[in-house]
Amino acid sequence: MTNFPLINLEKLSGEERNDTMEKIKDACENWGFFELVNHGIPHDILDIVERLTKEHYRKCMEERFKELVASKGLDAVQTEVKDMDWESTFHLRHLPESNISEIPDLIDEYRKVMKDFALRLEKLAEQLLDLLCENLGLEKGYLKKAFYGSRGPTFGTKVANYPPCPNPELVKGLRPHTDAGGIILLFQDDKVSGLQLLKMASGLMCLLCATPLLLHW
Repeated sequence: MTNFPLINLEKLSGEERNDTMEKIKDACENWGFFELVNHGIPHDILDIVERLTKEHYRKCMEERFKELVASKGLDAVQTEVKDMDWESTFHLRHLPESNISEIPDLIDEYRKVMKDFALRLEKLAEQLLDLLCENLGLEKGYLKKAFYGSRGPTFGTKVANYPPCPNPELVKGLRPHTDAGGIILLFQDDKVSGLQLLKMASGLMCLLCATPLLLHW
């Protein structure tokens, strides 16, 4: 893709800071998303999250998804299905109150890893919000405060798996959609491609990617 926005966070601490900030500004104004590398979350942490997520799906969710597909007759559809997403998901809530201890079937290692991962993502999201504040001429922390409710920010993780589909030409992975909220971070599977984005004419949105982590504003 020609001139796809690519932001290297490491360059913010060097002589290329002004150029990097200008690239962020241009990406937000003209693309609506950008790819971010060197975001500070170690690759080994991302690898562990990916491994445990896939193990949890295989052990606890795969059979349930197959039963759901069979019950809806989706394994033998003849016409395009437009009213569902082909995904198996569960949700973790981190703030204002965590529900990680309440999610059934999660092993202790997975709960611990996801708590640590959430803290790292929260820190990264706040860093990016402050960069956006700087580009907008706002005081540091302005956007963070804007997203606070009466109990503080709402922050959670949607964990999604996209199993092989017997009729991919008839059942899409996810229907076209826009996401609600402020900062959205997406950890994309680097072994299964398919993420598609609509290039916007204007607006403040961004997408972040590295091994393969994505952020959406």
